[in-house]
Amino acid sequence: MTRLLVVHPTHPQPRVIRQAAEVLTGGGVVAYPTDSSYALGCRLDDAGGARRIRTLRALDERHELTIMCRSLADVGQVARLDNWQFRVVRSGVPGRFTFLVPASRDVPRRALRVRRSTVGVRISPHPVVAALLDAVGGPMLTSTLQLPGDDAPLADAEVIVRRLGAELDAVIDAGPCTNVPTTVIDLSEKVPVVVRIGGGDVAALALDVTGSPTVA
Repeated sequence: MTRLLVVHPTHPQPRVIRQAAEVLTGGGVVAYPTDSSYALGCRLDDAGGARRIRTLRALDERHELTIMCRSLADVGQVARLDNWQFRVVRSGVPGRFTFLVPASRDVPRRALRVRRSTVGVRISPHPVVAALLDAVGGPMLTSTLQLPGDDAPLADAEVIVRRLGAELDAVIDAGPCTNVPTTVIDLSEKVPVVVRIGGGDVAALALDVTGSPTVA
């Protein structure tokens, strides 16, 4: 049965966060709030959890999962960034951005884009996300909680419990999310590409009007 773990949205209780972290470290899949919508998450090295997330979202292997990171140090462990790529990522985190970047050798293949050694990375400013990753002790694999056939991600924990039932091990309820998707920026080539416009302000990333990095 799905565990509903209710936390304060800005000051999450450590006891509840520890319970959620125990679910993840035990091989579970959780739904958790972010600054955009609710998301699905599992341990970075959890192949079974990754398969469950893909099944819930009806995603095939061509759809990469994102790595939710605590900090730029975590990003540096899972990505290979040139100086200009690092500057762009640094200017957009924490925030409503997902960056597609060259992956390091430490990234599990299940997180990579098919036929490309790239990975999506994200640092969310949501206090619950920061607390959860600290309790887990590292990044986790994640995907927006948008179910097959839906027009938008789920943004309310009670709805998630009602619709997914026992298919999740835990739902972290910090109240409703804004339900604004992230802005996705592809930094894997020499010229950045805005893949999707969402909540992140592209103007904050120090890119020029052609989408290439601004030279300082």
